[in-house]
Parts: sequence; C-alpha cells; structure tokens
Amino acid sequence: MVEGVVKLADRLVLHEIKKRLDDHLGARVRLKTNGGRKKTIIREGFLEKTYPSIFIIVIDGQGTSRRVSYSYSDILTDTVELTLMGDDNKIQCI
Repeated sequence: MVEGVVKLADRLVLHEIKKRLDDHLGARVRLKTNGGRKKTIIREGFLEKTYPSIFIIVIDGQGTSRRVSYSYSDILTDTVELTLMGDDNKIQCI
C-alpha cells in the first residue's frame, strides 16, 4: 500500500514539473547538464515542446541549431538544471 502511495506522489511531482514547463513554452533557457568526469556543460536555447514523458530544448549553435530531449525525472534528480533566462528562476521540484 505504501509503495503505491509513493509511486502516485512521484507521478504528481513529475506532472507538476511538466506544468511548470508548459507555462514557459518558447522561453529562452540556460541548460546545465552533467558531461561526465566532473565536467558540466552549459548551453542556451529555448523550450520548444513538452510531451507526456519528455520535453524538447532547441540548442543554439554556431550557425546551426540542435534539438535535445530530456525527461522530467532528469529535472527531479538534478541531472539537468533549467534556468529561465530573463529572471534567473530555476525550474525544479519543490
């Protein structure tokens, strides 16, 4: 019984993260990810689209753009850190 409650709580947290991202579709974001071996990668782009399990960021490149996808659990586990560019607010779980 407790296990079912935990799974429901996890789903609600992931849904809350998705709702926060939905509120900022098209917004410029700073993406901070773990590059392995104590290396952090920071890139900028914009939040293009959200889906039930993932969200898409379009990364600005040198003359090109690239789409990358992450899951909402990546934000929950701090694998990915998203910061809104205009006001430096992090999108995270509370």
